[in-house]
Amino acid sequence: MHRYPGIKKSDRKKALTPQEKREAVEHLTISEQLSNRKACKLIGISRTTCQYKAKPKDDSELQDALTALTTKHVAIGYWQCCYRLWNKGYWWNHKRIYRVYTDMKLNIRRRSKKRLPERVKQALTVPSGPNQVWSIDFMSDSLVDGRKVRLLNIIDDFNRESLAIEVDTSLPSLRVIRVLEKLTAQRGKPANIRCDNGPEFISHKLEEWCSDKSRQITIQFIQPGKPTQNAYIERKNGSMRRELLNAYLFNSLAEVRALSEEWREDYNEERPHKSLGYLSPVKYAEAVEKKLALFTPASETLNQIEAKPVVNKADDEKKIIFENSKCSWH
Repeated sequence: MHRYPGIKKSDRKKALTPQEKREAVEHLTISEQLSNRKACKLIGISRTTCQYKAKPKDDSELQDALTALTTKHVAIGYWQCCYRLWNKGYWWNHKRIYRVYTDMKLNIRRRSKKRLPERVKQALTVPSGPNQVWSIDFMSDSLVDGRKVRLLNIIDDFNRESLAIEVDTSLPSLRVIRVLEKLTAQRGKPANIRCDNGPEFISHKLEEWCSDKSRQITIQFIQPGKPTQNAYIERKNGSMRRELLNAYLFNSLAEVRALSEEWREDYNEERPHKSLGYLSPVKYAEAVEKKLALFTPASETLNQIEAKPVVNKADDEKKIIFENSKCSWH
């Protein structure tokens, strides 16, 4: 009984390939002691086809030429290779070049690794005033429905004050610049910005914005794989993760923004920090400002103090400590 009613199964057997016919001829000539002529006639293969020996193709020269081209020019494709070879005087046609090109797996697009310039380790010093060093970093979380959420955190290393928490599903470099412009308009520009090597931070747009003549902000990149070199904001990220992101389930972006801003205000105004003598960042800044007012002449302003660059060398750090100690003696 046929599997499909109404359709008769063909009685024709599956055709043999030339190689299978050669093997059958060889079996007849060896086992059955038939001549090669009779065996070829029985199997249905011509003696010329039966006696043909395949010649191995020698593509070593073409392979070497393609290897040299693709090693020197990583981004070129198949047709670029063809015309470059033809212009050098090689005679291979495009079909042979394409066969070897695909056999060598060169048609698979290779993504070249973007190499970062060498990052010099920067000393993680405590700034002596506000707006000397800002640290920025990203965090990620997800909503109840599975959508990813990104958070941009910016703090002032001087008093660990959280300057902004920007929340959205995507935060490209232009969005980072917009947040920085808003902060600089409110409290002045920083002398330095410390960040990791994320794509938003190594973009040319952020570099151009910081190097503008009206700003002259230095970007301090930490070394790849060394988050402890940006320890101030990593410490803040850990607190935010434990106290906010891991503690709540979020249904919408608006909910994340509202709770993040509420947490930021509490972090700045109420939450005691052990490194600040158990004062909140705002109260610590006020205490330092009052202390500076006692030893600063009336002609000087806090803005002049803020303009000092960050200290990276140990000798300069000792010098500043010595000057501060002189002020306390008076």
